[in-house]
Amino acid sequence: MTDAVTSTVIDNGLTVLVETLPELQSAAYALLIPCGSAYDPPQGSGIASALCDWITRGAGDRDSREVSCELDRLGVQSDTSVNVSHMTMTGACLAGNLSPALGLVGDFLQRPHLDEEEFAGAISGVENELLGLEDDPRQKVMLELIRRYYPQPWNQPPEGTLGDLEFITAERARLQYEQCVRPDRAILGIAGRVTLAEILPEIQRIFGDWKSGGVAQPGYGSRGVTRDHLPAESTQTQIGIAYPAVPYRDPDYYAAWAAVSVLSGGMSSRLFTEVREKRGLVYSVYATLSTLKDEGAVLCYAGTTNERAQETLDVLRSELKRLGDGIAEEELNRAKALAKSSLVMAQESSSTRARSLARDWYHLGRTTTVDEIQAAIEALTPAQVVDYVRRHPADDCTIVTIGPNALH
Repeated sequence: MTDAVTSTVIDNGLTVLVETLPELQSAAYALLIPCGSAYDPPQGSGIASALCDWITRGAGDRDSREVSCELDRLGVQSDTSVNVSHMTMTGACLAGNLSPALGLVGDFLQRPHLDEEEFAGAISGVENELLGLEDDPRQKVMLELIRRYYPQPWNQPPEGTLGDLEFITAERARLQYEQCVRPDRAILGIAGRVTLAEILPEIQRIFGDWKSGGVAQPGYGSRGVTRDHLPAESTQTQIGIAYPAVPYRDPDYYAAWAAVSVLSGGMSSRLFTEVREKRGLVYSVYATLSTLKDEGAVLCYAGTTNERAQETLDVLRSELKRLGDGIAEEELNRAKALAKSSLVMAQESSSTRARSLARDWYHLGRTTTVDEIQAAIEALTPAQVVDYVRRHPADDCTIVTIGPNALH
């Protein structure tokens, strides 16, 4: 932790991290509450997403419309979302408005109205998102891939499933709120023109009465099948491939990142040039590094025509394996250049820094700096990256396809 980042844990277990960025006029927050989709009960997939919406539809002394008006009055660019591990609330505003913005968040978490008439709107939002996914086969194949690759319940999609919607009631959502929306293991990251000494009294006032007693983090259960095909009448075939990688906290993480960047970091990457440009097999192809707290994966996608689907799968797998044959210095340098651009932009954004603080603490139990990340990336050599790839080859793959014909 640098001198610019200070931290404390208040009595109810809420971890508070503050990075002081005096050159900015803004301040941002990112609050991670351990209430993600992995905590959804059986036949309740999607409850976390519905609850995330519901608790913002009126809280404290304000109804839903008054909440929206207050956010606008304060100039808060806010967002709420759910991933597999957390319900996340983020916001950015002028530094002088940080305290009242956090006050609204405190109302959401401790004094939500949870009105029956507002619950229908929250469920409708979840349903619309699910119906949209049905019309987006690219997103659907990747969600189905994750459902088969990661262990239960860490494979549960935040959006839920259409089949479970009928089982999500206001009563079950209230129970989920009582059990999971607690400060235990919650992390509040704040970055911008603010110090911990300045904001801590306000945090104590706003969150100090938030009652602890949240449920334990779920364990790891069984995994799905490693080969699956979902029949669909379409002129296109969607292909998803997953294979093991290291999690964010692993010392080899940046080597894993570099390997995936060589595969899929920009228009000069291997998948783009070899699979799309040279062979013309796909209209879209990419790979990305995914991570839970204790394990990671490389997730690959390709969208192609039915006639060229088998060839696309064969070439894609060949490119994944070929990565272990060697990486050129030029390829790694391109990946490093892209990383530098991203890091510079991150350094100039209080929102990005706030999210990074909370994320790092969850995965690492500490915070990282832009300089630390840049140094780790700059130190990488092609030999180190290839050594990582050979120790984590694309052999034990989970493959899911959507289209009219199963592939081999």
